[in-house]
Amino acid sequence: MGRRRIAIACQGGGSQCAFVAGALKTLISHEVHERFEIVGLSGTSGGALTAALAWNGLLKHEHEHGNGNGNGRAIEDRIVACWRDLAAQTPFEQLFDSSCVQLMRLIDSGAMPSIAMSPSSPIFQMFARLTAAAIGRPEFTDLRALLIKHLDFDAMSLMTLPESPVLLVAAADVLEGSFKIFSSMNGEIQVESLLASAAIPSLFPAVTVDGHSYWDGIFSSNPPVTAFLRREYMGDHAMPQEIWIVQVNPTKIESVPELACDVSSRQNQMAGNLSLHHELEMIDIVNLLIRDDALTERFRTQLHFDVTEPIVVRFIRMSEALLQGLDYPSKLSRQPGLISRLIADGEVQASRFLAELEEAVPLPYPAEATAQLELH
Repeated sequence: MGRRRIAIACQGGGSQCAFVAGALKTLISHEVHERFEIVGLSGTSGGALTAALAWNGLLKHEHEHGNGNGNGRAIEDRIVACWRDLAAQTPFEQLFDSSCVQLMRLIDSGAMPSIAMSPSSPIFQMFARLTAAAIGRPEFTDLRALLIKHLDFDAMSLMTLPESPVLLVAAADVLEGSFKIFSSMNGEIQVESLLASAAIPSLFPAVTVDGHSYWDGIFSSNPPVTAFLRREYMGDHAMPQEIWIVQVNPTKIESVPELACDVSSRQNQMAGNLSLHHELEMIDIVNLLIRDDALTERFRTQLHFDVTEPIVVRFIRMSEALLQGLDYPSKLSRQPGLISRLIADGEVQASRFLAELEEAVPLPYPAEATAQLELH
């Protein structure tokens, strides 16, 4: 019996995506890529960066083993190394990061007025150049430099085979007001596509790719989920039987926020989950149609979903204890202690996820055994 086909979707959320890094590190260290057939990975913003790191590692793993070389760097080490590089390292970097985050908290709380400034303005650009010169470490101030250091885009293109997992990256077309999914199947994964997915409008100018201008993928799909079921993105790949979502933004909270800073944080969380809820509702509809034998060939063509069996959706989510200490400004913080806590929680939650999965249905398991099983 063949391996169960899965796709892994990584939600965006700034620096809090270090949680995604910890989760993917643990999944891969437990050899899910050997126990399951990973047909796709997707991500938005920081989730896209982390998914790309995992995808790059899987491609290198297959390439090295295909050439009889099993001594390459572990996939999980590649993922965490980038996030360690992204974190503030020197005392000056940590001071700068802390000052910026605290300033944002004062603004969110109403203690200080905000000054709107476009990241494309000459003043903003000058400040960015001065900051980069003062800090002197490109990986901290230049996302492009960080991506190029940890992802060899030319090599990834050469290593991508028809049977390789597909990487999907979400962004939003600023002028068209439409959604964009960059797909490795269509040769669209380059440094610009990852930069586009992470282009928060208040911090980065729109990124131009093939004549189109893009902003952060939070305005489109966060993360891409239903795209795993569409041929235009997946090509001739077999569709996933399960989709595992590494979720950064909490779905529920305990009470209605009243303070301005808490309202701002909750707005960001709900906005970050909006597209995900819509995509999950669509999967629920498709599953219902399949179970009632109502998803005809005509419907599949109209919905652009090439799927014939119910899709199982599972979640890996942050612990409540960690969520309690996170606010919106923390999504921009790169303090090493915070990054380490997020990675560690991702490791713990992914380990629990795998333990619950195996306890519910011992692995390996037949497809029909999990048609109705969903882990929360």
